[in-house]
Amino acid sequence: MSPRSGQSASQRVAIPSVDNVDHSDLDRLAAEVVEPDAAHFRTLDAERRVRHDAGSSADHHALVVLISDNPSDPQASGDLVAELLAEESFIVDAVLTVESRKSIIRNAIETAVVGGADLVVTIGGTGMGSRDRAPEATRTLLDRKIPGIAEAIRSSGLSANSMDAALSRGVAGVSGSTVVVNLAGSRGAIRDGMATLCPLVRHVLDEMSS
Repeated sequence: MSPRSGQSASQRVAIPSVDNVDHSDLDRLAAEVVEPDAAHFRTLDAERRVRHDAGSSADHHALVVLISDNPSDPQASGDLVAELLAEESFIVDAVLTVESRKSIIRNAIETAVVGGADLVVTIGGTGMGSRDRAPEATRTLLDRKIPGIAEAIRSSGLSANSMDAALSRGVAGVSGSTVVVNLAGSRGAIRDGMATLCPLVRHVLDEMSS
């Protein structure tokens, strides 16, 4: 048994009671306390932001839906998207390749939403071809649209001379608690779109979880 185990908590910690505090002691302690300056508060705020940013996307799960009528075509695109998402600290649960049919695209997105994915990125099917049905399939599932994301992707695509991205009909929004975004299928559109997309999606997810 510890030799101090018989002491009360107040005896061990030696916390003075109010009756034992002398006013001169209070004056002395007050004089010794350094008032924090603005720099101190800025440091604390910066540390808080670093802790928040470090954990903001670490547990976010993503699923990639590659839309193509030729299963051999999109493999490299899928690897690229998964790599870019991993660089942004997203956990990529799966990369699915589906036919360019509205019902199949919709089913793939619904499966991800029900499975609890935080982000679904569809690749391809956003052009003007008769088989480009990604926006139509996605739009019917959205509870709320986020036009700013789709507009930002098109704008950045135009700035980067990526015609596929600039002319994409892709949409973005929220289905349940899942953010769903359409990207064009070219490698340039993917790289530029992901660079624009990830910070915006992270902000949306943080807003929904707060």
